[in-house]
Amino acid sequence: MKFLHSMIRVLDLEKSLDFYVNKLGLKEIRRSDYPDGKFTLVYLATEEGEAEVELTHNWGETESYSGGRNFGHLAFRVDNINEKCLELMNAGVTILRPPRDGYMAFIKCPDGISIELLQANEPLEPVEPFKSMENTGSW
Repeated sequence: MKFLHSMIRVLDLEKSLDFYVNKLGLKEIRRSDYPDGKFTLVYLATEEGEAEVELTHNWGETESYSGGRNFGHLAFRVDNINEKCLELMNAGVTILRPPRDGYMAFIKCPDGISIELLQANEPLEPVEPFKSMENTGSW
């Protein structure tokens, strides 16, 4: 068995793609428009052949989707959590749970889905501004 993808319904496809591709660093693997069903599917991954995040955009939807209690978060391993969080923060993403431990951080996408970032290998030495940064909101 191989894990294939997780699906997230998004309200604003372009805003979500800006977050996942331009800020988080995923790559668009493929996209399909379904005019009869009035929806678009966009598959994103860290690399071709890796597990994917499927963004489902239902055309004309204007109300935010409510989060289900059975879905917690997406998690991504990063090479340097301090650099990634600084890059995200400089791109306007709020670091909800900063990597004070040099290992774990949380952010949210524009649709309110929590994203966990985990340091590859051993934790890094905690650095400022994250070392003394308080948690913000919920994740």
